[in-house]
Amino acid sequence: MLSKPQLHFFPILSLLFAAAMWGVIWYPLRLLEEAGLGGLWATLVMYGVASVVGLWLMRGRWRELRRHPWLLVVLMFSNAWCNVAFILAVLDGQVVRVILLFYLSPVWSILLGMVILGERLDRVTTITLVLALLGAAVMLWEPSMGMPWPRDASEWLAISSGMGFALANVMVRKLQDVSIPVKTAVTWFAVTLLALVWLSISGLSLPEASFITVGYAVMLGLFGVVLMTLAVLYGVTHMPISRSAVILLFEVVVGAVSSLLLSNEVIQAVEWFGGGLIVLAAYLSTRSHLNEQKNEIAKQESL
Repeated sequence: MLSKPQLHFFPILSLLFAAAMWGVIWYPLRLLEEAGLGGLWATLVMYGVASVVGLWLMRGRWRELRRHPWLLVVLMFSNAWCNVAFILAVLDGQVVRVILLFYLSPVWSILLGMVILGERLDRVTTITLVLALLGAAVMLWEPSMGMPWPRDASEWLAISSGMGFALANVMVRKLQDVSIPVKTAVTWFAVTLLALVWLSISGLSLPEASFITVGYAVMLGLFGVVLMTLAVLYGVTHMPISRSAVILLFEVVVGAVSSLLLSNEVIQAVEWFGGGLIVLAAYLSTRSHLNEQKNEIAKQESL
């Protein structure tokens, strides 16, 4: 019985790990683009490699696709749109505004969680959500850039990407009787397919990237996309949407720190303050989740 409370750390650690990975993946993607492998082509390579891993994960599990086929379709294409739209938005738009608009996703996650999953906001969840969104706004928004509302095509892509991310997370939570390997694999398949279709429609020619550059993209797919996706899906499956959405905002902090260490950007005091609010919100959300789990275990032991 003593090991049970410790097991409940895993969903939290998975989400923090995924947020940290997503917070630094911009750097290798930027290097790949500088080496001639653009965003869509890098996406196709990375998720194509992940899809091969997905075929292996699907062994003996194909029958699970029959359980909730339409919900799986929603999961697949909401996740696919989230990934491809975000990459296009970052490439074509103003990065700070793109990130700000994408990180409205916790609002959509909680609203969808209330409508689709029947989740309700308690006082702690409300406080953590407000703290996290305030922290993100402090870190990312500049008054000279205007209100956080889409102004052009790239910004509409950004906000719709956040909506896709929120819907995908709600679908992951709803599909409790579908295994994580299946939910993971179909996500990779969908992103690969959408990237391929988008490239075909755009009529983009083959990239002038070296074999070594493509090899780096393959490695990023194997050790980046695969691990990040598994971590997100595991964490979201085992935690309420209102909690996981707040913890995933930790990516903003990691992104800011990584930009400080890996580029010439300077983090100002107000940005550190905003990051501190996000960390505080993630801590409160984590603590509340663990307390609920411990109370549930104590209740079961008393029976």
